Amino acid sequence: MNSMTGDLLETVVKIAFVIGLNLGFFAPMLGWVERKQSAVMQDRIGANRAGVFGFTFIGLLHSAADAIKLIFKEDFIPRGADRMMHTLAPVIAVVPALAAFAVIPFGGKFELAGHNVNLVIADLDVGLLFVFAIASIATYGAVIAGWASNNNWSMLGGLRSAAQMFSYEVTMGLTIIGLVMYYQSLSLVVIAEKQVDFWHWGIIYQWPAFILFLTCAIAENKRIPFDVPEAESELVAGYFTEYSGMKFIMFWTAEFIEVVTISALCVTMFFGAYHLPFISPDMLVSIFGGGDFGAIVAMLIGIGVFVAKICALIFLQMAIRWTLPRFRYDQVMALGWKIILPASLIWIFLTGLAILLGLMPTV
Repeated sequence: MNSMTGDLLETVVKIAFVIGLNLGFFAPMLGWVERKQSAVMQDRIGANRAGVFGFTFIGLLHSAADAIKLIFKEDFIPRGADRMMHTLAPVIAVVPALAAFAVIPFGGKFELAGHNVNLVIADLDVGLLFVFAIASIATYGAVIAGWASNNNWSMLGGLRSAAQMFSYEVTMGLTIIGLVMYYQSLSLVVIAEKQVDFWHWGIIYQWPAFILFLTCAIAENKRIPFDVPEAESELVAGYFTEYSGMKFIMFWTAEFIEVVTISALCVTMFFGAYHLPFISPDMLVSIFGGGDFGAIVAMLIGIGVFVAKICALIFLQMAIRWTLPRFRYDQVMALGWKIILPASLIWIFLTGLAILLGLMPTV
């Protein structure tokens, strides 16, 4: 096998892993987690009806039942709606959430059978800029869905989406400037590698940036308490009121995948990425005898650690979703422009001052 064929095969395997992890595991599981975690928090049983031969598997089959039901539902397009845009909107919503994973490293760099394996689909020097550029495209999915549906409630939801998502995109970009200054890089691969030492994890020095970034990311994903674009008590279902069947599933999937993407970004930037505390990948390779076997074991451990950290951040987001009430629309906008934006600028100034004075040495 020549080098070009090996690189192509490696890329295909990594793409298949990322898509399979998101669409095959996280997307269906999050439907179950959202129901069960809320049930636990509210002292209820939660989803437990769907079953096979009497076995309910603690409600896990509900996600499959929902998918089967929605796949066979009628694909309804309202009279007067723009058919092409109505169909294109959910695609625009779901694709960026998956594409952002292209630059997120889910493991380290290893040598297997003389071939260097880098567990990231695309190792870009400007990975963070790529994530923000791709994430901004998802805004158009919600806006187009609201406009193309020929429904006043959908239109209002689309307008709310446009204002909220464009506002928080600006702020979200500023929240991580301090982190970029600390790591001296825009590459997520480099940022992950520099966190091999536990004391260089982003959460140690950049914990205010983590709080600000997570808040903006949840608002960008339109999840409670920032779900005013789809507020059921006000707008029926907001911008996707007129969607059914597979198109509705795509909006639903996009929201869940964005939860995973937010968690993966937080893990990569603030929680040591795929690293165990105080144990480097090279140490893992040597512990398991070195060579290809040691590299494979260290690779699998790194991937497992990365996924486990993502699950912990998902749990946190779900806890926030089922704890806080929905903000009013004016409160959402005021929080972004009057509180988080100034706080981000202040933190950039404080980070620069700390680096200048040597109180926060760059990595």
